[in-house]
Amino acid sequence: MKCDVCQAEDATVYFSQLIEGKLKKVNLCKGCAEEKGVTDPTGFALADMLQGMGQETVTEKRTTPGDRVCDECGFTQSDFKKTGRFGCAHCYEVFSEGLENLLEAMHKNTEHKGKVPKRYEATKAHRERLNELKEQLQEAVASEDYEEAARLRDAISKTEAEEASSAPAGDD
Repeated sequence: MKCDVCQAEDATVYFSQLIEGKLKKVNLCKGCAEEKGVTDPTGFALADMLQGMGQETVTEKRTTPGDRVCDECGFTQSDFKKTGRFGCAHCYEVFSEGLENLLEAMHKNTEHKGKVPKRYEATKAHRERLNELKEQLQEAVASEDYEEAARLRDAISKTEAEEASSAPAGDD
């Protein structure tokens, strides 16, 4: 298979990336891959490379009106759409709106389905039970059912104590 850029050398680097719901594939020789910066995983976006090949591009101007910007790293919503990556951990909060829908479209779900460590399953069950009890406690207090609230408070304390005693040594 020949390189999609130079059409002269055999391709040795193969990339696939989902861009706006469409799978884009690019085959590159070693020289073109180095020239395009593909060997540096932090600086490569398939959309940037496709722009120079006459392909459809999703690159937007950095100053798109209404574009959200991360106040910590300066990353914009356009940057995220272009690269498919965030600039820093704070970006997850800044760009959180719509992120769940995007993840669901990419992975068909937003919750992990599959194997998990056994101790995590127990911890997760305790946390879910605690959250449920705390919600019930808030409802009982709001409706001024103080006897039920006291019972729920005790159940929360007991569940927290069980979780603490079942946690393996060294875990925080």
